[in-house]
Amino acid sequence: MLATMKDMVDDAAGKARAVPAFNVFGYEDAIAVVRAAERIGAPVMLSTNGVALAHMPMSILAPILLTIAREASVPVCVHLDHGKDEATIEQAIAHGYPSVMFDGSQLPLEENIERTKRLAALAKARGVSFEAEIGSVGYSDPSLGLKHEYTDPDEAGRFASETGADAVAVSIGTVHRMESQEASIDYDRLGRIEARVGGTPLVLHGSSGVKDEDLRRLVRHRFGKINIGTAIRMAFGRTLRTELEAHPAEFDRIKLFARPMEAVTDAALRKFEVLGWGEG
Repeated sequence: MLATMKDMVDDAAGKARAVPAFNVFGYEDAIAVVRAAERIGAPVMLSTNGVALAHMPMSILAPILLTIAREASVPVCVHLDHGKDEATIEQAIAHGYPSVMFDGSQLPLEENIERTKRLAALAKARGVSFEAEIGSVGYSDPSLGLKHEYTDPDEAGRFASETGADAVAVSIGTVHRMESQEASIDYDRLGRIEARVGGTPLVLHGSSGVKDEDLRRLVRHRFGKINIGTAIRMAFGRTLRTELEAHPAEFDRIKLFARPMEAVTDAALRKFEVLGWGEG
C-alpha cells in the first residue's frame, strides 16, 4: 500500500526502531526490498536519487515504483532523494511521489533555510511529505567536490522550527557510499541536536558505513528514517559477478538476476533487523 513518509517517521521516531529507505534503481532491487519488508511486516521506503533518475527517466521509473508500492501488503513510500532544485521536486510531485527531499546542504545557511521553507510549503500544500538537510553528509569520492560539514546543533534547532520540514537529515559522522562499516558517530553532537529540534524526526544518510551496533543504538534516538544504498548495491553486484563467473555461457539476464535479487532481499532483511524490526 502506498504511504507517506511523515506517517512512517512520526511513528518510528517515538520507538526503538527506524524505517529503512533503500536507494533503488529499477524493478529488480525495488521488488527485492519490498519482499523483505513483506516477510517481516514492516514499512519501507523506495528512494530514487540523481544517479537513478539519470539512468531511467522519472516518467518511467515512478510508475514502476508506485505500482510496486500500491500492490504491496505493507506500507511503502516512494521518495525523491537529494532533490537539488524546485523543478525536480515539482516533477516528482507531478509524477505521484508521496515524499520528496530538498537537499540544500551545500548552500549557505540562510539560503538553505529560505529555499527549504518555500519548498516545504509547496509540498505540504499538495499532501506530500518533505525532508531537508542541515549540515552536510559528504561522499567517499572526493572528486565530487562536495563539502562534508557536521551539523551545528543550534542551526539544526533553527532549521527545524523555521522550515517546517517533516524530517531533518543531519550530519554526525556518516559518509555516503562507504563500502566498509567504519563511520565514527558523534553521539554528543547528536544529543545536542535532539535537544534543539524538539519533536522533529531525524534522518541518517550514509548508513551503509555504520556498524551494526551503532545502528542499533541510533534507532533509540530520534531517527525515524535511515538511508541505505551501497549495502544493497554491493549485494546485487557481487552476487551477479559470481553468477557470471559460474555460468559464463548464460546470456538470459532474468536467470542471471535471480540470485542477485535474493541477495538484495537477504541484505535488506539484515538491515531491518538491526533497525529494530524483528522477523516474525
